[in-house]
Amino acid sequence: MKGAELLVRTATACGIDVCFANAGTTEIPIVIALDVVPGIKAILGLFEGVCTGAADGYGRMLGRPAMALLHLGPGFANGIANLHNARRAQTPIVNVIGEHATWHIPNDPPLAMDVDALTRTVSGWVRRNGSPETVSRDLADAVGASLFGQIASLIVPHDHQLSEAGDKVIGEMYFAYDPVDLSLVEETANRLRTAKKPALLVDGPALRRPGLETLARIQQVIPCDLFAPTFFSCMDRGGNLPDVQRIPYFPETAASLMSGYDLVVNVGSHEPVTFFGYPGVRGQVLSDEQDKMYLCNRWQDDMEALTRLAEALGAPGYAMSPAGGQAIAQALKVPDGGLTPEKACLTIAALQPENSIVVEEGITSTFSYFPLTANVPEHTAMTIAGGSIGYGMPCATGAAVACPDRPVINIQADGSALYTVQALWTQAREGLHVITLICSNRGYRIIDMELERAGISERGQNARALIDIDGPPIDWVRLARGFGVPAASVHTCEALAKELRSALAEPGPHLIEMVLP
Repeated sequence: MKGAELLVRTATACGIDVCFANAGTTEIPIVIALDVVPGIKAILGLFEGVCTGAADGYGRMLGRPAMALLHLGPGFANGIANLHNARRAQTPIVNVIGEHATWHIPNDPPLAMDVDALTRTVSGWVRRNGSPETVSRDLADAVGASLFGQIASLIVPHDHQLSEAGDKVIGEMYFAYDPVDLSLVEETANRLRTAKKPALLVDGPALRRPGLETLARIQQVIPCDLFAPTFFSCMDRGGNLPDVQRIPYFPETAASLMSGYDLVVNVGSHEPVTFFGYPGVRGQVLSDEQDKMYLCNRWQDDMEALTRLAEALGAPGYAMSPAGGQAIAQALKVPDGGLTPEKACLTIAALQPENSIVVEEGITSTFSYFPLTANVPEHTAMTIAGGSIGYGMPCATGAAVACPDRPVINIQADGSALYTVQALWTQAREGLHVITLICSNRGYRIIDMELERAGISERGQNARALIDIDGPPIDWVRLARGFGVPAASVHTCEALAKELRSALAEPGPHLIEMVLP
């Protein structure tokens, strides 16, 4: 069989069942092979950033990779911002990048560029396929590499896709974690026992339900607080699960909150640092006097290490809290009157259903949302792990593909939404149950806030021109309908509640513009 068909057959044998694609001429053989070989659903993104962001959302939810099929270096470059977010979220993704035919590269055609160097900026594993005969082994290795929670990028020349490659499908990828360091686990347990006020900083798989249940077991024997990074990857939250706090965005608040802990144990996370370097402000959130420990590294299994820690501490089995999230959620009432960011967040938290997936990229409009959700019905939350805006709509798209039986709520800043608004078309085409809630404050408010932090109170004409996006205003209702998504615009809490209830009850995508002051 030809190299392209062998690649697709290997992908299916390795468990890949979705391909988010924006293909070009150099990927045509793979496009044809996707028709010949059953088992992989091809989903078109009108912009590569939609494809890579959707692969991120898919991988975060399922813990296994989708394939992103991208066109040469420029296509990969179009998707790199959301691959940056995926790298920070430790999401498994397999990129397949078509390359010019090997014999044509010396001619320096217009789309030629150093693809290898570009892919390394966000990929933990990169390989250029050297022959049609090795394409199966290369793809299997890429899948195995991605399972460590990283991006694996395979560059496949066009002529290798077209050439005969034999009939042997490898289909078996090698994947095995390094052994957990049991002596480090025991040392961590001892340090937790003797610490005056310990905290656990958690990200990755340990923020899903099994990990949270293990953390709750640890809390029964060691009084400790649980934290997640400001922008965590994927967290099960609400119901009877323990409350995990987010480290605040602004450095002074973050440092103040964390200063009281004499020991911080990192599980699948990194030592917290400030989002930017501010003059006169320390870049690390934790002080040099605070003890920091890492329970495991990225090549080890976070869940095994956490389970071993619970055992070393003699933690009892997980006991559910007697009060369910549904009962507590009834205390959250939908407010009335004109919308504000705080009222919008309260309305969403009060109405989001059990088992929903919430993709949050509200930026400045959603500061109040996360604390409201500690005891609402159980759901899964995702944030912009790498800080590169334009992730929300594509990530929500991928999450809906991964979990078609769960409603997805995307709380989305208006400025960020415009980076990857094409995701609405993919949602409509695939009939995905994604409700996009646009935080329509008609500006890049985070820039406004950073100017205030810099002591600039007066905004000149040029500064205002780079912050405001209301001249002309974005017509979100017409824009969404143009992509095939039903839409409405609301100014009050009552109207938001009505539209959100309706969107949750109906299949397919919806967009609601929340007009905010």
